[in-house]
Parts: sequence; structure tokens; C-alpha cells
Amino acid sequence: MAQLWGGRFTKETDKLVYNFNASISFDQKFYEQDIRGSKAHVAMLAKQGILTETEKEDITKGLDGILEDVRSGKLEITSAYEDIHSFVEANLIDRIGDAGKKLHTGRSRNDQVALDMKLYVRDEIDETDGLLKKLLEALQKIMEENIHTYMPGFTHLQKAQPVTLAHHVGAYFEMFVRDRSRLADIRKRMNTCPLGAGALAGTTYPLDREYTAQLLGFDGPTRNSMDSVSDRDYVIELLSAFATIMMHMSRFSEEIILWNSNEYRFVEIDDAYSTGSSIMPQKKNPDIAELVRGKTGRVYGALTSILTTMKGIPLAYNKDMQEDKELTFDAIDTVKGCLALFTGMVSTMQFHKKNMEASAKNGFTNATDAADYLVNHGVPFRDAHGIVGRLVLTCIDKGISLDELSLEEYKEISPVFEEDIYDAISMQTCVEKRMTIGAPGPEVMEQVIAQNRRYLEEN
Repeated sequence: MAQLWGGRFTKETDKLVYNFNASISFDQKFYEQDIRGSKAHVAMLAKQGILTETEKEDITKGLDGILEDVRSGKLEITSAYEDIHSFVEANLIDRIGDAGKKLHTGRSRNDQVALDMKLYVRDEIDETDGLLKKLLEALQKIMEENIHTYMPGFTHLQKAQPVTLAHHVGAYFEMFVRDRSRLADIRKRMNTCPLGAGALAGTTYPLDREYTAQLLGFDGPTRNSMDSVSDRDYVIELLSAFATIMMHMSRFSEEIILWNSNEYRFVEIDDAYSTGSSIMPQKKNPDIAELVRGKTGRVYGALTSILTTMKGIPLAYNKDMQEDKELTFDAIDTVKGCLALFTGMVSTMQFHKKNMEASAKNGFTNATDAADYLVNHGVPFRDAHGIVGRLVLTCIDKGISLDELSLEEYKEISPVFEEDIYDAISMQTCVEKRMTIGAPGPEVMEQVIAQNRRYLEEN
């Protein structure tokens, strides 16, 4: 196959070199973006009088035919071509003749690939955002149904204070909202069109870059042709945002794995999102949660790889930058797949509410409230802290919870305690009296859930 750049060379490229250099095996992924960009470029060339209307129509029709045939499987993208640009242009020339040779007027593969990558990333940001919204909707449903589902809150993986399932899941809701905002920021910042930058120094043709940008849905053209072809900041930002999304899913997965264990028994993962053991018939393994946790490192690797690739590249374009594609495509596929499966798993989980509440009681999560009870009866906080510590030791010795101590046992340690201590340390009281915004109390949780609902409707 003759290369687009073959005129300068007097002998064939070594086959190993050709294969090492070629990108068709992975950049074929954005054939649609390549054709979309070419159609806009041709429309602009005709508007500027660089091509005739007839040439524009012939080229556009040819490009549409290639797109339709690739989509249907009639036309196969093969390794006979160096890259997706060569594939499209060669097939166009085969179909419409010499007019196809004018497609590349005023354009370099450098600004062409920069455009294709931007278009592809922009499309994938929109798809990922849609998947994040579906996950948020699943979390919102759990929150709405579990305002009064009591469970232990943890610090240091130790039971700390009682919260509700709605409150706990609400923390992840906030994380994924931030993830959506990061994607929106990236999309806005990257939304400038590099087409027309040429190889690095623009072109002598009277291009209308504003028009091309408008046709492709960009806010305007890029402002420096050297930066246009060598910028991959948006890829780095995307992979950074993806790494954060995966980190959030991994944290949640870790908790689901713990909650699914025999020791916790907080959740029952649906059979569709679990597997069994080949030799242990009692096992039901949280494989999806474990795989999400495991694949997080894969996305981290993509981010580290592109940062390392870009750190020593001088202006402008260098072939190193071809390495941005495979790792980005893989990270996109990984994140989208994990989001879809994670959402399905979370949506179908069953919660064992009695086990959650019992765990909160048996973990002395109401100890702080017992101390607050003493403080409200005139005991200095430091003394109250010590008194409740002795109460906890007594409970540990007896193998009971604070709720199960008799009033006589309370009074043996501090005469301040009265019958109302039991109401003061009930799970319901411990949660419901925490009424500042952001706390687990039901009234403020209702406010947060209403705000979430408005956010999902508006975004």
C-alpha cells in the first residue's frame, strides 16, 4: 500500500518499521469522527472557493458512502492502511477519482488526528456523563428508601457513630456529582477546534477556521497552531477524572465486599452480579465489586503512562503522541463498563436492615451520645468521656450493648444517669437529633434528597 507521504522516499519502508509505525489497529476506532471532520473541512473549502460545489458534493457523498459501508460491515478497515486517515482518503479516491485527492487540501495529519481525538473524547465524555447520571439515579432511589435505616458509621474501619444508609450512600452521591462536574469542566475547556493548524504553522490557504469550528460544535478555533497539534492536556485531564471516578467506585466496592461478608451480612448481592466457587458450594462471591476495585489500577496506569509520555516532548508534534490512543481507548472502555455493571449491582442489592441496626448497637456507636447526656446534666465533657469509657468496658466484660445495661449498673458508675438515658442513646434519637445540614437526621436528609432530585432533573 502506497503511503500518503511516499514521494520523498526512494525505497520501501521495512515491514517491521511500517507495522511499528502504523496506528490503524487502534485509531480505526474513530472512523466516524474522521469522516465527520473531513466533511466539515470540505464544506469550509467550498465556502472559501478552494473547492467547487460539485467537488464538495462528490467528496461528501463519497465520505457518506464510506461511513455507511463501514457501519454495515460491507467495507472492512484493514492493516493494509497505515492509519484511519489513509484508509478514508484511499477509499474515497477509489470511489470518486481525482476529486478525492483534494480532500487533504489545507490540512495535515497532525491537525487531523488532533481533531479526531478531540471529537472522540468529547463524544465519550457525553456517554460517560450519561452513565454517571444513571448511577446517581440508582443511589438516589436507595437514599429515598432508607432515611430511617440505621447502621454504624465508621472511622478507621471501626464503628464510630450511628448514621443511616441514606446518609452513607449520600456521601457517594456527592462524589459522583463532583465527577460529573469535572467532566463538564474538561469538555468546556477542550472545546476548541484544531483543524486548520496544519502540521504546526497553519497554511497559506484562506481557511475559515471559525466556520469549521462552528460546523463541528466547537466554541471556536484554537489560538496557536503549534499548541493545536501538540496539546494532549485534555487527554490527561480526562484520564485524571476517570481515575477519580474509578477510585470512588473502588471505595464503594470495598465497602460492598465487606458488607457482603459473613461477618457483616449487611447486603445480599443479586445472583446476576455474583459467582460461586468451583469447590465450595456455600460461596457467593462479589466478583463485580472485586473487578471494579481491580480495574481501578488499570485506569491509574493509563494516566501515569500519558503523563510519562508527554513530559519530555518538545514542540510541536512528535510520534510519541500516538501513544495517547490505545491507553485512552482502553480506559474509556474500562470506566464505561465498570459504571454500567456497578450501577446494575447497586440497583439490585438487598439490604439487611436489622443486621445493620444491630451492628450499630453492638458497636457502641451511641457512646458519644451517652457522654453528651452527662454533659447536658452538668458533667464536664472530659469527665463524661471517662465515665462512658468505663461503661463500655463493663459492657465488653458482660458481652452486651449500652442499651442492655441496667439503670443500677449505670448509677454504679455515675449517679447522674436516670431512666431517660435509654431514650437518649436509642439509635433513633442518636440520628434524629443530628439536624445540621449534611448530618443524617431525617429532616435534613429530606432536604438533601429534594436538592438531589432537582439536580438530576436540571442536569
